[in-house]
Amino acid sequence: MFCQEKYIKALEYAAIAHGEQKTPKGLPYIVHITSVTMEVINACEKSKLEEEKANLAISCALLHDVIEDTNTTYDDLYVDFSEAIANGVEALSKDKNLESKQEQMKKSIEMLLEQPYEVQMVKLADRITNLSTPPEHWDNNKRQAYLKEASFIYSCLKNSNIYLSKRLEEKIEDYKKFIG
Repeated sequence: MFCQEKYIKALEYAAIAHGEQKTPKGLPYIVHITSVTMEVINACEKSKLEEEKANLAISCALLHDVIEDTNTTYDDLYVDFSEAIANGVEALSKDKNLESKQEQMKKSIEMLLEQPYEVQMVKLADRITNLSTPPEHWDNNKRQAYLKEASFIYSCLKNSNIYLSKRLEEKIEDYKKFIG
């Protein structure tokens, strides 16, 4: 299982950090955060992950976008949570100082490969959650690039969790219907 107090602390932290942010569908951003976290919780349960590892995975899932999308820093997470969580969330964050999305993704994957499997799981869960109907304004090239990026994530991180790997593989296959 996992620690409910740690879950609530990270959930409240993420909710405050993300504030009024919205998803591309116009929903409060916390909907995305909790969707990713539900994928992670389910995978932790199915995989019978020990509590300490599940707590790391779930905390990182709840906080996975706070460095990238808010004013929260690595140091904030280090102080408010732990070094392991700060390292995990940093690895899950794109380095926006890098010019291209490809460079950002490559660096993130390199950092994730140095993290424990329970942090890598969050990236799989995030992409599972994001592989739904693409925004209407995306052209076919953008959808193809997103699919290619999902396949890259899968190929690099598929060993982190069998359940999430299978879910992502299915979502990738299903997403192909959006490619014209």
